[in-house]
Amino acid sequence: MIDARQSWSRQITLAAAAAGFLTFTNMWCTQALLPVLGTALHATPAQTGLTVTAPLAATAAMAPLIGAISDRFGRKRFIAGAALLLVIPTLLAAASVNLPMLIACRFAQGLLLPFIFIVTIAYMGDELAGMAVTRLAGIYTAGTILGGFSGRFIAGLATEAFGWRAAFVCIGLVTLVMALVVSALLPKERNFNPVRGIGGALRSFPTHLSNPRLLATYVVGFGVLFSLVTVFTFINFRLAEAPYNLGPAALGGIFVVYLGGVAISPVAGRLAAQYGHRPVMAGALLPVFAGLALTLAQPLWAIGLGLLLICCGLFTQQSIATGYTSLSARTAKSTAVGLYVTCYYVGGSIGGTLPAGVWHSHGWPGCVAVTAAMQLLAFAVAMLFWRPLGPRA
Repeated sequence: MIDARQSWSRQITLAAAAAGFLTFTNMWCTQALLPVLGTALHATPAQTGLTVTAPLAATAAMAPLIGAISDRFGRKRFIAGAALLLVIPTLLAAASVNLPMLIACRFAQGLLLPFIFIVTIAYMGDELAGMAVTRLAGIYTAGTILGGFSGRFIAGLATEAFGWRAAFVCIGLVTLVMALVVSALLPKERNFNPVRGIGGALRSFPTHLSNPRLLATYVVGFGVLFSLVTVFTFINFRLAEAPYNLGPAALGGIFVVYLGGVAISPVAGRLAAQYGHRPVMAGALLPVFAGLALTLAQPLWAIGLGLLLICCGLFTQQSIATGYTSLSARTAKSTAVGLYVTCYYVGGSIGGTLPAGVWHSHGWPGCVAVTAAMQLLAFAVAMLFWRPLGPRA
């Protein structure tokens, strides 16, 4: 019986990691390709940036509805089905004849992505008990981080060797493999309790929005992706210019710093389970600020080290916020997670656009200042409202 339980838990762990990996491989694959896409499709940096913001906007728009649907109809069917369907717009992106078609394909990807990761987070909250959710959230977050790095890195290498269309073909094939892993390994939900009627799930919105812990977590999520997108969008423009002049493969390679997040996320989950979420949040702020300071230096090694520290801090925040969302929501977990994801990706969309004016007027130091201010806001909110959870958690 113990062996069967352990096998079931391992299946969930591997499937959740694969789901996170394939989601974020697709989400961020164009971020290292923006200069190449601009040249190939005769577009400005602001226009090519829409290939990054399009899936974020689609995800933010769909997230609450997807949570409500999943809370009514189940978990695995949406996770596995959306993972397989995601292959289609990914491969169609390779055939794009112009920038609007490419943006439309990216938007279609964004419509499917939340069916995978929102429902996966809710699945974890249903099937696992207490702080096991926080620990698995760390492993899941590690999968998302590895996927975010791999999408950029694979796309950068493929573009350098064969052109940007080959990048989407490679990402499509990786997506197919990971989707098959999820379909084969993820057990059917055992502890799912449906919310009768989609209207019932939607009526849970006031409950979630009156929960101070959840509201604080939504602010933290907004701040995490705002900071991450601001840093890794505008550092690309800095490193593509003199004196660095990095190409797409090298810019994709810069995202190797994401692997620091792979290592830190499971540790963050364990630390939050042992010491609480607020102390870990406080500790996560230190590497973010140290990293931001290092990126102001000129040597490339110092910038790389700074980005590594920023990743470790931000992905620690993301790991504990993801787990805290499932633990704080007493009912309609997918809807609660959907609201979190909406705030998260609204933060990312704004992080990719709002600092553009600061970049043009104050350069990289201005982007650092904006990121630091957002981090201080998220930290203050977490310290005020992330109260210890009750015995159920």
